[in-house]
Amino acid sequence: MANTLMVIFPYRHNGMWVFDDEVKGLVREPFVTGIPEMIDEAVKSIPDAKNGFRLMFSATPFPGYQFVLTHTRTEMSGNWYRPEGLQGVKHEGWLCPALFQYFDNAPEKIYLSVGPIEK
Repeated sequence: MANTLMVIFPYRHNGMWVFDDEVKGLVREPFVTGIPEMIDEAVKSIPDAKNGFRLMFSATPFPGYQFVLTHTRTEMSGNWYRPEGLQGVKHEGWLCPALFQYFDNAPEKIYLSVGPIEK
């Protein structure tokens, strides 16, 4: 059975938001096309987020989720999502096929929570 609640730890590398997931074989996997602006808004109150923050996500609501991405369309093996709950972000963002490392199909909604990495 696959996890329903997942976590990654994005960070800035060479001016881009990226993340690693050794289990999935992803190293410096970049966020592109609208998603970096969403991340910037989501983490603006997290001190030193550029050096890493916690991003929990699920296709089902969970206690403490802060934001929701709603699927709008598929394009070029990736999927476009519109954010809800991110003040000042009105555009969509594209999630690349790495999404399918976590979900069998593109979820209609992705629920998210961000926070600092506890040391």
